[in-house]
Amino acid sequence: MSETRTIKKYPNRRLYDTEESRYITLADIRRLVLEKVDLVVIDKKTGDDITRSILLQVISEQEQSGDPIMSREFLSHVIRSYGGAMQGFVGSYLDQSIKMFMSQQQHMRDRVKSVVGLDPVGVVTDITQKNFQRWKAVQEEIIRTISPSGRGDDHNDESPPGQAEKRPKKRTGKKRSSKSAK
Repeated sequence: MSETRTIKKYPNRRLYDTEESRYITLADIRRLVLEKVDLVVIDKKTGDDITRSILLQVISEQEQSGDPIMSREFLSHVIRSYGGAMQGFVGSYLDQSIKMFMSQQQHMRDRVKSVVGLDPVGVVTDITQKNFQRWKAVQEEIIRTISPSGRGDDHNDESPPGQAEKRPKKRTGKKRSSKSAK
């Protein structure tokens, strides 16, 4: 596996990816995690490793949008687990449970693929892409149909494609001083 990618968090709350030499967002952190990039987030001011805190922020964003994975009851149980004698056990149990779930999921995909000859997730992805392309084509056809020129754009037929219409300059409201005879 490649070297651990370092992300620096500056006091202005911005995250800086040292490998790509650019500022990134929590969505970019999520993308890196999905791509299985090993990363560490360092607080630029203190030098502390704040990776867990940033990953929790990513989870929080995901939980707020769409269908959450964790129920309110589950989150309450997790909160109650902190500080007790079982805290280490609960963390280990949750970690092992998610690893086992992911392993079983991959095992099922492999079994279906060996029986059917196709990866079910790949098939669903392909169908989704095809449906999206069809939807996009239908949308473009509708726009062409309802567009005045029939091409889906606002150019008249005499204008070459990609060339903007020439419009008169706008006045800025400043009046030119002219010498007028009185």
